[in-house]
Amino acid sequence: MVHSVPPGTPMIAIILDDMGLDRRRSEQATRLPGPLTLSYMSYADDLIAQTGSARARGHELMLHLPMEPEGDADPGPGALLMKLSDGELRERIDFALGRFPGFVAVNNHMGSRLTADPARMRLVLGAIRRSGHLFLDSLTTPRAVALSLGPKMGVPTIVRDVFLDDVDSQEEVWFRLLKAEHIAETEGTAIAIGHPRDATLAVLEDWIAERGNRSAKLVPVSAIARVRLGRQQLVMIKP
Repeated sequence: MVHSVPPGTPMIAIILDDMGLDRRRSEQATRLPGPLTLSYMSYADDLIAQTGSARARGHELMLHLPMEPEGDADPGPGALLMKLSDGELRERIDFALGRFPGFVAVNNHMGSRLTADPARMRLVLGAIRRSGHLFLDSLTTPRAVALSLGPKMGVPTIVRDVFLDDVDSQEEVWFRLLKAEHIAETEGTAIAIGHPRDATLAVLEDWIAERGNRSAKLVPVSAIARVRLGRQQLVMIKP
C-alpha cells in the first residue's frame, strides 16, 4: 500500500489498537474513511474475515501482540511472558504472526515489562526480522529497548508519538489529535495510537471529514516508516 504526498507535506498515521475484539466498534472503525492503520489483536476471533474486510476498505493492517506488563493487568491469551522459555516464546510469536495475512507491522499490547528487557526483545525482534515486518513500539514504558536494538538487528523499528485516548473523552481525544498535528507540522511526521471506543470514533469521524482544511495528510503507518527509516530500508517493509 504505497501513498505519495508532495515533498514537505506533514503526515499523520492514526493507529487503532485492540481491533477485532469488540466486533461492533471494530466494524464501525473500518467504515471510517481511510487510510487508517488498524492493529488487530492476535487472539481475536475470525481474523481472516475481519482483516480482509478492513483491507478491502483501504485500511492498512497491523498485528497487535500482547506482552507482559508491569503490575497485575492481564495481557490476554497467548501473551509473551517473562517466565516462558525461549522455545515457548518463539512458539507464541510464530503462532501470532500466522494468524492473518497482509499486515505490514507488529506492535505491542501492554508490554511495559517485557519491552524493557533486552534479552526477551532480541528474541521478539529476531522473529519479526525473519517474518519481514516492521516493529512499532507502542512505548508503554520509557525503558523500552526496541528502538535501540532494532536497527542493530536489521529490524525496521519506529515508535508512536501520541496516545489519543488513555483518557476516554471526546475533549481529550481532540486535544491529543491537535497535539499530533503539531508534531507533524514541526517534525514532518506523527504517529498517534487510539482504540475503537465511542469517543475516539466520533472524534475521528469529524476530524477526517475536516481533513481538507488541515495541513497534515492522513497516511498509513508504512508511509511514515519509509520517511523515518530512510530509503535504504524501504525493501525491508512488506507492501
